[in-house]
Amino acid sequence: MKYKPDKHHRRSMRLKGYDYNQAGAYFITNCTEDRECLFGEVVDGEMRLNETGMLVLSAWSNLPQRFTNVYLDKAVIMPNHVHGIIIVGAPLAAPVSDVPINKGAASGAPTLGNIMRAFKSISAGAVNRLLNRSDRPLWQRNYYEHIIRNEVSLTRIRQYILDNPAQWALDRENPDAIIKEAENAWLV
Repeated sequence: MKYKPDKHHRRSMRLKGYDYNQAGAYFITNCTEDRECLFGEVVDGEMRLNETGMLVLSAWSNLPQRFTNVYLDKAVIMPNHVHGIIIVGAPLAAPVSDVPINKGAASGAPTLGNIMRAFKSISAGAVNRLLNRSDRPLWQRNYYEHIIRNEVSLTRIRQYILDNPAQWALDRENPDAIIKEAENAWLV
């Protein structure tokens, strides 16, 4: 399909000028296609994973074995999305600079995109085999990411992840929520 600017105008969610090859900590959210609840249910404020949820958890947990210098911090698998903190090489990202990025030597460190592509591919393959479905994608086309720049932000995001199951009734990703939390509630 040929690119047509009047039709294909997706806005990039990536931070302009940020080098995603550098070490840093990232908060990610990845949602299922059409927000389909496939991974279990929230009961009394706790997430109860079903078999598909366990496959997603396994794919997530195995990322450090697949990528060197990748560490996983807090994470939660919800009925239709995943929240997690991925640390690549170092605990916190360096501030964005106006200095041009040196694109010289290739880096052995994976980018956040490499990591998320592997996670989505591995987990989708396992879940789709289990559910005997190949007619539709498991995950939405993209994922949300936020660069974690300091300890205060890291602490706030960790708490948001831990509290997510208890807040499911208000979760923006909950198709049954009547009153939904504010966008980027983890920032407050």
